[in-house]
Amino acid sequence: MPLLDEIATPRDLRPLTPPQLSQLASEIRELMIDAVCRSGGHLGPNLGVVELTIALHRVFDSPRDTLLWDIGHQTYVQKLLTGRAAGFDGLRTRGGLSGYASRAESNHDVIENSHASTALSYADGLARARELSGEGDRAVVAVIGDGALTGGLAWEALNNLGGARQRPVIVVLNDNERSYAPTVGGLATHLARLRTATEPGVANIFEEFGFGYLGPVDGHDIAAAEEALGRARELGGPVVVHVVTEKGRGWETAETNELDRCHVVRATPSSPAAAPASSPSWTAVFSDEMVRIGSERPDVVAITAAMAEPVGLLDFQREFPARTIDVGIAEQHAAAAAAGLALGGLHPVLAIYATFGNRMIDQMVTDIALHSAPVTLVLDRAGVTGDDGASHNGMWDLTLFQAVPGIRIAAPRDGGRLRELLGEAVAWDQGPTVLRFPKGTTGADIPAIDTTDGFDVLHNAPGRDVLIVSVGPMARLALDVAGRLADEGVGATVVDPRWVVPVNPTLVEAAAYFKQVITIEDSGRVGGVGAAFAQALGDAGITTPVRNFGLPREFLDHGSRAQVLAHCGLTADAVTTEVLAARTTSERTLTS
Repeated sequence: MPLLDEIATPRDLRPLTPPQLSQLASEIRELMIDAVCRSGGHLGPNLGVVELTIALHRVFDSPRDTLLWDIGHQTYVQKLLTGRAAGFDGLRTRGGLSGYASRAESNHDVIENSHASTALSYADGLARARELSGEGDRAVVAVIGDGALTGGLAWEALNNLGGARQRPVIVVLNDNERSYAPTVGGLATHLARLRTATEPGVANIFEEFGFGYLGPVDGHDIAAAEEALGRARELGGPVVVHVVTEKGRGWETAETNELDRCHVVRATPSSPAAAPASSPSWTAVFSDEMVRIGSERPDVVAITAAMAEPVGLLDFQREFPARTIDVGIAEQHAAAAAAGLALGGLHPVLAIYATFGNRMIDQMVTDIALHSAPVTLVLDRAGVTGDDGASHNGMWDLTLFQAVPGIRIAAPRDGGRLRELLGEAVAWDQGPTVLRFPKGTTGADIPAIDTTDGFDVLHNAPGRDVLIVSVGPMARLALDVAGRLADEGVGATVVDPRWVVPVNPTLVEAAAYFKQVITIEDSGRVGGVGAAFAQALGDAGITTPVRNFGLPREFLDHGSRAQVLAHCGLTADAVTTEVLAARTTSERTLTS
């Protein structure tokens, strides 16, 4: 009987002998490799923390003692040790286990953070609460990687933690020399010096901040990790336990992958029908176009926050290494530095996942827009991303960035428009631009039958019954709806604004000639494109009724993109049904 089958709670780890612990670690790795290669997910980071997680749960009594993981995608091992092994085959599927820590799943998952560099701040606040409530005997342990430690928020927390020597918090520095990619900057150099020091007395930044320091410790040696963690608990006060691990440990495919150590693996198609589509990904089209632009524009520079390959900047980096800047996991710094690059006469293109764009809204307002700095922000994985769960859907960017004065936001409907709009963005020198596109493949290009004052007409049926304003990749859905409306004798015109912010005044005027307007977007309805378009119609005195279709103001559970969109009513059947129902209601009102 596998040992893992006997582990229902972390306390079941206590009686195990060293050989049994080694066997358990092997079983966990084998299970994760098999399951995650089928479901997709963050495999490399979890392979690297198998022994460390076992040691943590043997030394500390979770959930009475609190283990905080920065970030939550490296909690697969914890899931397996806390009674969730039976459901692991359903990882990242709708109704199955989350790919991140999840409080709904287990009281061992205390925080659901999926944006890096936050766990130390949680730890500081929680430790203060424990101190004030007299629960100082409950340990607070925060596990943070060296990659996440490049984020400024982590250092704000370290400043506070180190300044309270009476308050015990254990910071486990999981040093594997990388986040997604190898860790960059002065911190990486300092940690390398600590790892390779042969004599005591090496200057240590953590001790200077007021922390006790233990390490470096081999994070794959369970006994050594336990000994260090136990000593840290006995020391009291803030302590850093420097643990050295290997991302992707125990799987040759990951260990030999120098790019990212199999940080994320894609799901294996279950059938030929599920095989990858032949069209390129949005990211690949962006990557190719950036290299082309870079060859023509020596003033264009690229910025990444530790994710050059995932956001499509790896080829640009290889072609123009001096013009590619990796700032680490530091989106706020990336945005402010982009403003500085623009002030220096360059045109920076900052590419990040849309969900991480939330972190730099202040810099976009006061450092970029206030200075009318020509910076292009490229938001990959905008809209519904699906299987990564609530925090990773890129559904807040339009709500947040629409409020920025002078900003222009483009949403391409296909690969061809992505190329065109990226070119227009980097050509704009009067202020910031944003280009957003989703996760997945582009599909075939959708031709326009006409272009008028900057917006494309994709379909134009007689009757002027319904004007459908589609945002970016929702054009395919809009055209499907138009076809279904035609079957019901309703004439629909489908337009793609291309630049969705600011609202095109000619398109606003055109709305006056229709009986109804609907907008379709894969972003939040609150403060989205539809809301802005309805406001523009009201400001112009146009009384055409507007119905906005988009994402509700709620955190959306993980599932495939199609499943999440269907949950939100963004299917051809659902939209068509609502449009026809609204028309019926309106006609009854007019005849009553």
